Amino acid sequence: MTGLAVIGCSGSIGGQTLAVARRYPERFKICALAVNSDIDFLIRAAREFGPEVICARNPAKYSELKSRAPEGCEVVSGAEGVRYAATLPRADTVMLAVSGDAGFITAYDALNAGKTLALANKESLVAGGELLAEAALAHGGKIIPVDSEHSAIFQCLQGAENRAKRIILTASGGPFRGYTAERLKGVTPEAALAHPVWKMGKKITVDSATMMNKGLEIIEAYRLFGIVPDYVIHPQSIIHSMVEFEDNAVLAQLGLPTMEIPIQYALTYPERLKTTVKQINFTEAGKLEFFEPDEELFPCPKIAGEALAAGGLFPAVMCAANEAAADAFLSGLLPFCAIPGVIRDALSHGFGIAEVTAENIVLIAKAAKEYTYRRIKECAYKP
Repeated sequence: MTGLAVIGCSGSIGGQTLAVARRYPERFKICALAVNSDIDFLIRAAREFGPEVICARNPAKYSELKSRAPEGCEVVSGAEGVRYAATLPRADTVMLAVSGDAGFITAYDALNAGKTLALANKESLVAGGELLAEAALAHGGKIIPVDSEHSAIFQCLQGAENRAKRIILTASGGPFRGYTAERLKGVTPEAALAHPVWKMGKKITVDSATMMNKGLEIIEAYRLFGIVPDYVIHPQSIIHSMVEFEDNAVLAQLGLPTMEIPIQYALTYPERLKTTVKQINFTEAGKLEFFEPDEELFPCPKIAGEALAAGGLFPAVMCAANEAAADAFLSGLLPFCAIPGVIRDALSHGFGIAEVTAENIVLIAKAAKEYTYRRIKECAYKP
């Protein structure tokens, strides 16, 4: 039986992780559960799964959580509480299902503790992928990607890790695919959150709308597989990514647009178990289309490529600035079309030249966010 800690259990990925554990109680024992602030969800999950440890990252929720916790659950909170939950000795696998740069230190802690890390947090690999790889190697940990694109690549590479020559990520194109520059001006948060295919958290949905999600995935793919990928627009989201090999054969992983398959595969690898996912009916699916991306209108993947090429802490700066910009957009403080300029501004400020250490990643992310919020408040950006 695999001991499982779920960090970010109240979100979409976390909830589906619990569904897998519920489906296979003989395979998984939930040892630790962590949320940011959703105490109601955490209490319900704790009563169902009986974990050893429950955690609220928001320390202001500690007293309430302590007073309502089921008997036998140890209650912790704050960043130290998350670290405790992610490194619990009984937990063999840690599902990291939080968004944003806060995930990096949790990933780092889990790998330093020798855990298998089922990773659904792009930012941690983007900001400090080299450090995570070193921690895994030094302590016997393992990273298994949960993002649908990187899970697809991981699956295609089984048995052929050293023979790939090209990786092709697919992108749905988000809610604004086909828009003109004029039409893109003035789009609202509500429109950005209306993704045509995927149901995701707010931050990642905004990233999909700006195409920064694909920018993050470009760096993530490089960190995981050592190849800077290409990407194409594939509106149907049936092909989740492709790998081209030395003989020009291309393998693709196909499936309906659901996260249940990559989540379960990460938890049961190398086995494949039954799921509740509907089978593809190819005659109903119809044609599969592919289009060139428009990087003039959606420059964020290009910005991500530049941050990767610059190296150092520039990818961490990019992550932090993007997170601040997405938050400001959702709050009505920043026009949608200004987001790329905000990110470029932070990258040009010089934060990224410091030495790449775990401490510096955390410090630089905080500094880059503060700088970005300050620039936004100064009304320096227009659509």
